[in-house]
Amino acid sequence: MSRDQAARISPPGVTVDVGEATARYLLYGLLPSWFVPGVADWWMHRRTRIEETTGTKESLIHALMMTEVGIPIALTLRYEVNPLLLTVQLGATAAHEATALWDVRTAVHSDREVKPVEQHIHSFLESLPFGALASLMCLHADQVASLLRGGRGTPDAWRLVPRRPPLSRGYLAGIAAAVGTCVVLPYGEELLRCVRTGRRDRKRAKHHEARFGTTKGH
Repeated sequence: MSRDQAARISPPGVTVDVGEATARYLLYGLLPSWFVPGVADWWMHRRTRIEETTGTKESLIHALMMTEVGIPIALTLRYEVNPLLLTVQLGATAAHEATALWDVRTAVHSDREVKPVEQHIHSFLESLPFGALASLMCLHADQVASLLRGGRGTPDAWRLVPRRPPLSRGYLAGIAAAVGTCVVLPYGEELLRCVRTGRRDRKRAKHHEARFGTTKGH
């Protein structure tokens, strides 16, 4: 949509800059909306005792999904969108979707109950990468066209180019704090809890096997 087209459908007296509006939506709307359902999903795992069912395996899958989302987000916050970055974003989105299916299959085929609320949380989390990627591709249609041409005719198409101007340090610090509080801490706690429970269960199993073997020997 061009600026003139946006202006025709906007309320009287409102000046519309589609690019700025889309950028604000991504930075202050879509990206922050990732954190709340992320914490809610962690809480659902905790309530259903993930450490006693799927355990470390599912928790590591969660860590993988966070990485698949986190890397393209970090790159997009620091570098210009170009064919290289779009390729990373597309690949990460596809990998995240495949991992999400693996995650649900792992949980459903275990003793852990996946409640409807958790399934809805998963649906929301899965939709965020697609929403972000679609918005970025609309915002940088010229770079999408360049990607379809294999980067031909675009200087620096296949290298990371720092954002100009860069995002403010305050914004980046706020996002980093939110990631640490809402992603790293809860999911790190989940993984640690699963690892500890797994070790405890293995020790109990070895102890039981040792006792059983001794009894059988007598």
